[in-house]
Amino acid sequence: MQALRSFAFNTVLWGSGAALSLWCVLAGRYQKDGILRAAQRWGRISLWALRVFCGITVEARGLEFLPEGGCVIAAQHQSALDILVWIALLPRPAFVFKKELRRIPMFGALLEPSGMIPVDRGGGRAALLAMVERAQQAVQAGRQVVIFPEGTRVAHGVRGELRHGIAALAQGVEAPVLPATTDTGMRWGRLAFNKQPGPVHVTLHPPVAKTLTRDELLSLLAELYYG
Repeated sequence: MQALRSFAFNTVLWGSGAALSLWCVLAGRYQKDGILRAAQRWGRISLWALRVFCGITVEARGLEFLPEGGCVIAAQHQSALDILVWIALLPRPAFVFKKELRRIPMFGALLEPSGMIPVDRGGGRAALLAMVERAQQAVQAGRQVVIFPEGTRVAHGVRGELRHGIAALAQGVEAPVLPATTDTGMRWGRLAFNKQPGPVHVTLHPPVAKTLTRDELLSLLAELYYG
């Protein structure tokens, strides 16, 4: 039964994503924030389908810490569900994404026009500086820049390796930096077709002190993420 429910959810997830991506290619890219609004609609449709078909609900805490304008969110990453959650919850999200995702047919071509921020993970200091510059432009436009410091999905209960991109943003972008923790991997594992019913929790924490050094910031995030 759970396999059938998961199949129904995936049909909605990919079907609505393909339909909205096609609309963005044909018309949405010519409207102000058209691609972003379509992405947010996709996130909300997908979370609705996840609740109806798979019995997974999202409990978000700490949203009162979101500032009026732009900010940086250093989000723990356990599942593809994290993407849907932040797309649906934030007013104007801008994700930092690895540049290889631009190769995905149709979807990849929409990432940068929607204001998402590519990063070349093998590009060294120049790539970090370019990422910081784009992130600064995004927060000045009132966007919430979402970065996954682990760089990839890390299973629930497993300790990942934090990359230095978040430290570059914290030091180079003039905006609050808010850590975020989650347990989404308990319900939707990496590459898992079947989704397990139950609640997932997403928590925004207060902004970190701007005086933290790189090592202090990474240590703080590791403590929040892994305990």
